[in-house]
Amino acid sequence: MVLNIHEENAVAVAHGYAKVTDRMMAAAVHANVGLLRAPMAIYNAWCDRAPILILGATGPWDAAKRRPWIDWVHTSSDQGGLIRNFTKWDNQPGSPAAAMEALLRGAQIAQTAPRGPVYINLEAGMQEDKIGPMPTLPDPARYPVPPAVRPAPELVAAAAKLLSGAKNPVILAGRCSRSQEGWNARIALAEKLTAPVLTSIKLAAAFPTDHRLHPVPPFQGLTSEARKLIADADVVLSLDSLDLAGTFKQAYGAHPITAKVIQVSCDAHSHRGWSSDYQGLPPIDLYLMCETDAAVPLLLEAACARIASSALPVKSPLPPIPTEAVSLRGVGAALEIATRGIDVCYTRFPLGWNGAYTHFRHPLDYIGHDGGAGVGSGPGMTVGAGLALKGSGRIPIALMGDGDFLMGNTAVWTAAHYQIPCLMIVCNNRSFYNDERHQGRMAKHRGRPEENRWIGQQLAEPDIEIAAMARSQGALGIGPVIKPSDLQTAIERGIAAVREGQTCMIDARVLPGYDRPL
Repeated sequence: MVLNIHEENAVAVAHGYAKVTDRMMAAAVHANVGLLRAPMAIYNAWCDRAPILILGATGPWDAAKRRPWIDWVHTSSDQGGLIRNFTKWDNQPGSPAAAMEALLRGAQIAQTAPRGPVYINLEAGMQEDKIGPMPTLPDPARYPVPPAVRPAPELVAAAAKLLSGAKNPVILAGRCSRSQEGWNARIALAEKLTAPVLTSIKLAAAFPTDHRLHPVPPFQGLTSEARKLIADADVVLSLDSLDLAGTFKQAYGAHPITAKVIQVSCDAHSHRGWSSDYQGLPPIDLYLMCETDAAVPLLLEAACARIASSALPVKSPLPPIPTEAVSLRGVGAALEIATRGIDVCYTRFPLGWNGAYTHFRHPLDYIGHDGGAGVGSGPGMTVGAGLALKGSGRIPIALMGDGDFLMGNTAVWTAAHYQIPCLMIVCNNRSFYNDERHQGRMAKHRGRPEENRWIGQQLAEPDIEIAAMARSQGALGIGPVIKPSDLQTAIERGIAAVREGQTCMIDARVLPGYDRPL
């Protein structure tokens, strides 16, 4: 049992654990009031297709058994309705036997692709009553998660034929497992087809970023080079790509989508009416309704080798490192030096991060963002990843914004208490800068003073002593790091501490701005 100070962090820890291990973890919340604290983290897990078994409770359903006041405010009707729009299933069992079945069913549903969170509400009276004779416990092995669905052979053959005969194929590598076998199969398929691969920094590492067939760094939105590759493609293979329709819109604009599109994804099974996390509806010529890892080996076997027909774009040089202040570029350069020869797992990058600053050469090098684009998940997910990686020799490193850290910072105590090694580098620009930039754009659009864009967004006067917050919870807090000349030493000190088993947080006072193309 891993104690958390906030329910949102409890769910985020389970989310981070699942992203590293591809395994479900349970998270418990305290009655309806605890469930009311957790929805942002649950929504993140839903959007990220992460399996979590969430356990909650309600006060005694029999009103005659409720204690005055507290049992009444902790009891609510249809508690699962709070989060039903972004969970796969919920249940309130009425007996221990029903609870056992609910747990087995919930675990099965959560881990069946497309994966996601489930909620089981255990009524207080049932929990506290004497159980009587011990019921017969079921054999969990007889309630397995179904194996991955395999695509129809005729669809695999048709997709392989399209890819083998393509002049300019492009692979969009999206959601996939942390399996080394799956990683190797994607590389082998790309090499057999001599097809460039594009990846999103919103998702976990899916392809080695320094491979010759990965010509564009992982991106938030398409770069000009990525847009041209897609627009010039005659066949696009989408491996559960995130927001395929949005990708085409960026590449083609208002023009017709001329490429033949092969979609490998079972995500449509989770598309619902309340949330639009399913994104736009893309055109698809061949639809393989299965997971990436199920389809790629079959496509690899069926496809014929092809020779590249056009040159790939030349990778742009990295921008110079600013010397007047700490910057994201400087943080990336310092990390590149400090992590040489060390296996790391990046658990978070700030919104302005340039994907060219780091390279991913292993499926655990980066586990992707949180899915729902909520702020505050970074610390908890990093602790969950650290728990999963503990003893593996691979250290988790999170680069997160100050807003992200401040909203979830009590996860630091959990890491320190359970001696979970992890490094959190807070790229602290003292602002909700994404919103500040947007207010500046709107001010310009409306003819108002752009210099007022900071109002309601800057976190200053007084500055928050983030390193002191980490120290107060038992972690090593370094900073604030203000001078570029101090950054390398701070990061190397932090990595050394984490390798010795400590939890460390660095307050890096970075320049406001973005180090990537917008």
